[in-house]
Amino acid sequence: MTDVESPDYVPGHGLLEGRTAVITAAAGAGIGGATARRFLEEGARVLISDAHARRLKEHEARLAAEFDGVASLPCDVTDETQVRALFDTAVELHGRLDIVVNNAGLGGTSDLVGMTDEQWSKVLDVTLTGTFRCTRAALRTFRDSGLGGVVVNNASVVGWRAQAGQAHYAAAKAGVMALTRCAAVEAAEFGVRVNAVSPSLALHPHLVKVTTPELLEELTAREAFGRHAEPWEVANVIVFLASGYSSYLTGEVVSVSSQHA
Repeated sequence: MTDVESPDYVPGHGLLEGRTAVITAAAGAGIGGATARRFLEEGARVLISDAHARRLKEHEARLAAEFDGVASLPCDVTDETQVRALFDTAVELHGRLDIVVNNAGLGGTSDLVGMTDEQWSKVLDVTLTGTFRCTRAALRTFRDSGLGGVVVNNASVVGWRAQAGQAHYAAAKAGVMALTRCAAVEAAEFGVRVNAVSPSLALHPHLVKVTTPELLEELTAREAFGRHAEPWEVANVIVFLASGYSSYLTGEVVSVSSQHA
């Protein structure tokens, strides 16, 4: 294995100039927060959401100190009323919606033999059904506007690869991949693309809190570069999928990973 330092941060190139995006689970230092920043650097207007209202407002304030075009609205993706309000607000604020990034997800570690119905259902409701609710709202909005649009879902390599203690999360992420492919087929007729990213290990403070040091060390050892991804490196691929550079991609799941085992 080769230890490789994180690369230099890539500056924006105006790839999303003038476009409006909704990004869920974007209140923290993870992939959602990094995606919001990257989108703003690329010229987009963003409406960020999260179930944690205080953290969401704080992140909005940090972004608004540097960029124009930032707004926020708390949203629990397990609540259909809140999901509808999120998408209605995006259109009310900017007159249109162009991009939706479904980043909300919930993990956890539990062996299958000890997993409760509640543990299973909670992870599935946020990670898979929440993505379904937001994708459905996005496609309805795009269809009714007649202007097309893009959906980017956040999956995970565990949707492909087995990992002990992750049956609920892996099943949910595999479901996100299948949902992405089916939604893409249906949405093509009204000019909408639906794709997903599938990260392996993108380290951020919340992940450190809920994952043991031993597991993080094991997962890092699987990466060919000998390091985890920075959240902004995943966000870069989301920018690509949201931009015109991926105009012929739909129904695809793009692995953002250097895992070799």
